[in-house]
Amino acid sequence: MMPFRTLFLTVGLPGVGKTTRAKALASAHRILRLTPDEWMAPLFGHSDADGRRDIVEGRMIWVAHEVLASGSGVVLDFGCWSPEERYAIRAIAEAAGADFKLEYVEADERDRRRRATQRWLQAPHTTFEMTEHDHDRYLASFEAPSPNELSNGPIPSPPAGHASWPAWASSRWPTLPIIAPRAET
Repeated sequence: MMPFRTLFLTVGLPGVGKTTRAKALASAHRILRLTPDEWMAPLFGHSDADGRRDIVEGRMIWVAHEVLASGSGVVLDFGCWSPEERYAIRAIAEAAGADFKLEYVEADERDRRRRATQRWLQAPHTTFEMTEHDHDRYLASFEAPSPNELSNGPIPSPPAGHASWPAWASSRWPTLPIIAPRAET
């Protein structure tokens, strides 16, 4: 049986159902799921905790690459609000010789905020409290995936000053080493 080497990346704002979708994908494909919120609150008591989220995410991306390179699949339940983050993770999946599937999850804005609050009240150990101001900032910061991203169209060149998307990713997530493309066998 051929191994299932796919990286699924859930994308969207808090409360849209990314984790529910990620759990369904992990269960259906019997693959690893990595969710930063499930690590941040138990380890640090907060969603960001002085920049530690970038550290945790960088290590999770590295683990995802290693899982893919070993012949299995993985779900990164991250959010990834910028196209740069999404292209970088796609390039890392492809460097491991794996497929990439972007899973964009949306919800009505009022429902999204209500669900994020409900999750905090029902399971505070899995998330963090968000104020209306936080939600407004998140909404203003989020850039929805383009049709090119959603169709796995061509990956554009990395931002200026970076030789590759993995190089950009290692500057974005400081604990992620620069990942070279996998040699074809």
